[in-house]
Amino acid sequence: MPGTDMGPSAGAPVSPAAPAASGPVAAEPSPASSSAAAAAQLHISAQNIAFDTNHLEAPAGKAFVLEFDNNDPGIPHNVEIKDATGASMFKGQIITGPAKTSYQVPALAAGSYTFVCDVHPNMTGTLKAS
Repeated sequence: MPGTDMGPSAGAPVSPAAPAASGPVAAEPSPASSSAAAAAQLHISAQNIAFDTNHLEAPAGKAFVLEFDNNDPGIPHNVEIKDATGASMFKGQIITGPAKTSYQVPALAAGSYTFVCDVHPNMTGTLKAS
């Protein structure tokens, strides 16, 4: 007879297990969000007082991460993004190489922007937000 009492008790833990299954289901959208954030990462390097690219593309209307790698030992560089009028839309901190940093760039409206190193104005390129 004590075994009969254990039967209904064993059924009680099964009920909490069902809500626990809901937890992982709720977690599924989070990795999708992480994937979207990972897609909004750009990379640029500086070496020999030049950027490794003169063209970047970013998602319009969404903040993104710009991974910056300064490979010039003892030389300071940064990345500033300017709109068509020359107004600064983002200005990254100057870092002296060799060093890496991740710039958190705010959302940019669709369009074409110029990126430049403030220390070396000859280092330029175009960023397209679309």
